[in-house]
Amino acid sequence: MSKLLMFKLANCPYCKRALTFMNELIKSDPKYAAIEIEMIDEREQPKLAESYDYYYVPTYYKVDGEKCEKLHEGAASKEDVARVLESCLKEQ
Repeated sequence: MSKLLMFKLANCPYCKRALTFMNELIKSDPKYAAIEIEMIDEREQPKLAESYDYYYVPTYYKVDGEKCEKLHEGAASKEDVARVLESCLKEQ
């Protein structure tokens, strides 16, 4: 299973909403709880954040071994977050 990176900012309303959607989806479907999710606050880890190609938060990347794929960037609906989580469950 792939690992999920979420780039965010602590005070970003779009990030807070995406986190709420993630928590709701994880509670409603236990298969999502198995996904390893690493939260990266770009202010707390600026060098790491700068090493990825994105402009808006929240941004999600799927990491599978050496492969890293951007799944979503910017304001996210609950459907967007569900799609991101589903993509981490799929085998490559």
